[in-house]
Amino acid sequence: MSDTNAFSPLRVGATTVRNRLAMAPMTRSRATDEGLATASTAEYYRQRAGAGLIVTEATQISLRGKAYPTTPGIATPEQAESWRQVTDAVHEAGGTIHLQLFHGGRTGHPTMRGGLDAHAPSAVAAPGQTFTPDGMKDHPVPAAMTAEDIRTTLQEFATASALAVSAGFDGVQLHAANGYLPQQFLCQNTNLRTDEWGGSTENRIRFVVEAVRAMAGAAGADRTSLRISPASTIQGIDEGNTEELYEAMLGELAGDGLAFLDVSETPGRRELTTLLRKSWPGVLVLNPHRTADPEAPHDRVDDGLAAGADIVALGAAWLANPDLATRIVQRGPYNEPDNSTFYGGTDRGYLDYPRLAA
Repeated sequence: MSDTNAFSPLRVGATTVRNRLAMAPMTRSRATDEGLATASTAEYYRQRAGAGLIVTEATQISLRGKAYPTTPGIATPEQAESWRQVTDAVHEAGGTIHLQLFHGGRTGHPTMRGGLDAHAPSAVAAPGQTFTPDGMKDHPVPAAMTAEDIRTTLQEFATASALAVSAGFDGVQLHAANGYLPQQFLCQNTNLRTDEWGGSTENRIRFVVEAVRAMAGAAGADRTSLRISPASTIQGIDEGNTEELYEAMLGELAGDGLAFLDVSETPGRRELTTLLRKSWPGVLVLNPHRTADPEAPHDRVDDGLAAGADIVALGAAWLANPDLATRIVQRGPYNEPDNSTFYGGTDRGYLDYPRLAA
């Protein structure tokens, strides 16, 4: 790995980050039942402010968008205010932090949303079961969104973006990956619509494009980013014509002046990453798929930079190593993540991973 490349500053939209390492968004399910960030949330992100760029856990833009228990929100002034302690802590530690905005679409269960039905492009249930406060339950069939529902949701993305700016975030990110609402609009098996929001490639990319632009209108284009996972099949999705979809989408957004494009690489699809790099003129953040298991974080950084990324995002490695940047410089050693503490629980497995001795 070239320290000059990975540890040199880079202008990313409205801010300059101090290195080319990003902490990828990771759900931790440690917010309050009201969707508030806590003092522990602030400490968790402060510990990891050595990343050039932090993208937070997925944060729902509305109660209807909630998909999992004890996840944070950014739909109300109270929720926004709870995030202020987080942004203050990261900034005091010299870091940069963007808030990832989320809507689960057809995923999740009404018991977590005060009885609200799921909204999705079409009335097609997600396969399998989902987490609820009462244990695992089948995904119900969602309600197909009306045109008014879609416009309301786009406005919620804009409102959440404005609230995020008010809470001190350096930027906002649309979560259009992993089979949630924006990607559901892209997929041929979850979007069966025949109106302007479905059918053709142009219509299937419309929701993502308009959501990004709604967010940019509230936060500024240079503080707005997009996360995608092209060709992912998670949660039973099938895009159908992946290359065409993303070439069209990036062609539409390439001139908007966004802060960066964030790609979660699908296993075995490096050629897609190469295509996206050619199609995207701006900063590219890449969460590279592991080619070996186990594989050292510094090897993954090497791999991501070699694939054309400007910044390399890692997930569990940051979770388990709050001083990951220092460890990468030294090429280890690394703490191993404890999978049993990933979601929910106490500060164990959240705030207590050890740092290297000074």
